[in-house]
Amino acid sequence: MQTLCIGINHKTAPIEIREKFSLSLIQQELFLSELKNIPWVIEVFILSTCNRTEIYVQILDIKNESGEILNILFNIKKITVQRKLTEYFYRLVDNDVIEHLFKVISGLDSLVIGEKQIQGQVKKAVELARSKGTLIKSFNILTNLVIEAGKKSRRETDISYGGSSISWAAVALAEKRLGDLREKKFLIIGAGKMSKIILDQIKDKNVKKVYVMNRSQENAKVLAESVGGEVVSFCD
Repeated sequence: MQTLCIGINHKTAPIEIREKFSLSLIQQELFLSELKNIPWVIEVFILSTCNRTEIYVQILDIKNESGEILNILFNIKKITVQRKLTEYFYRLVDNDVIEHLFKVISGLDSLVIGEKQIQGQVKKAVELARSKGTLIKSFNILTNLVIEAGKKSRRETDISYGGSSISWAAVALAEKRLGDLREKKFLIIGAGKMSKIILDQIKDKNVKKVYVMNRSQENAKVLAESVGGEVVSFCD
């Protein structure tokens, strides 16, 4: 048996390429189902975030794989297999997979070193695979160790100092470039999870004004009202 990781992340591909291979929950479930039906696949879980899509599999023999996993990914995303796209993907085997996963959970492989969200994202990926019956003995043991290591790294080191995340880094950079933010106006584009985190980062900065722009005016309104902000449209 061998362990394999096939993936794409912020180190190997620009965001427009990563977006092509981001998997929704339904697509992840479909992917797990398809891999579960392959005789030489023993265990599998899938990690898909804004910065990475990684397929972790334990297989009988790596010779069996011969690109089939990547072909399934392209098929689910309805993308024609092209060499210029497959070259963005990395392929790790055995100990390299395990080392990589420990780095991922600890935030060492993140765009912003030490970011906290990845820990919850790995946990959700593991729970989904477990619910679909694609996580058995070896990966159960591995992922339990990995999740505990993620907690330990944040509990016993300063790797997450400052609440490291992309949004935290953006606000920190704004302060570094602009100084005191009290008289500054913020425009938040989008009303999703990252926008909410941005607002959490600036709510104690006493900024002058917050504007929220989003395709859905209703979602923008909810977010803007939470901080006494104002909704603006794309036309504005």
